[in-house]
Amino acid sequence: MAVKKLKPVTPGTRFRVAPAFDEITASKPEKSLMAPKRRTGGRNSAGKMTSRYIGGGHKKRLRVIDFKRDKFGVPAVVHSIEYDPNRTARIALLFYVDGAKTYIIAPEGLQVGQTVISGENVAPEIGNAMNLISVPLGTIVHNIELKPGKGGAMARSAGGYGQVVAREGKYVTVKLPSGEMRLVLGTCMATVGVVSNGDHMNVVLGKAGRNRWLGRRPRTRGVAMNPVDHPMGGGEGRSSGGHPRSRNGLLAKGKKTRSPKKYSNKFIISKRSK
Repeated sequence: MAVKKLKPVTPGTRFRVAPAFDEITASKPEKSLMAPKRRTGGRNSAGKMTSRYIGGGHKKRLRVIDFKRDKFGVPAVVHSIEYDPNRTARIALLFYVDGAKTYIIAPEGLQVGQTVISGENVAPEIGNAMNLISVPLGTIVHNIELKPGKGGAMARSAGGYGQVVAREGKYVTVKLPSGEMRLVLGTCMATVGVVSNGDHMNVVLGKAGRNRWLGRRPRTRGVAMNPVDHPMGGGEGRSSGGHPRSRNGLLAKGKKTRSPKKYSNKFIISKRSK
């Protein structure tokens, strides 16, 4: 995947860096794998705003993604690579030999016409899914389960991956791009390869309106508010605001927010790099 710098014919395109969509092969999604997406605008059932800066945006429909890859031993052919407005990665439409159709997160390098399969003793090739205990050491994987049969939970966004670095007993050690080393049960599934659209991080929207199309409303800085509205508000002129913190007073920019009693702490061998 690549990005393109647009010719500055308007103020909105002057600084815009857009995705090239080179890998997209189909413009219309599979109707049988679509679902309606209800939007709340950040309001709860009483109509009260509970999440700020959400609302508007283009109407979307959900693509039903198969995160479990539990059709073991049934080959599938990649029919198309498609855009999904609900995620940063691209998705691939699979046609199974038994007639079933599913969407999966497309790994980098997956081609139309390629055959993929999931199971215990499959080859560690791009797009194939298998138990972590069967993955050769050093292999790059994505869509990693944390609980067997629940579906992939880690490394699902654009450019995401984990590397299998060790096996010990029933656990496999996975290294994440953040530097974190984590134990995962060997019976959990993972898909070989890096998630597609790795250049998503280089995209520049170019104008505020494009953010509105994505359903994001303007965000007010805490230092621009009054003391009654935010801990960082108030002061004469443009004062710094003191220690960075959230609206509720929780320290930010370096303060650890992970619970020291979180159940999965015991599975983290080394924490992410600073």
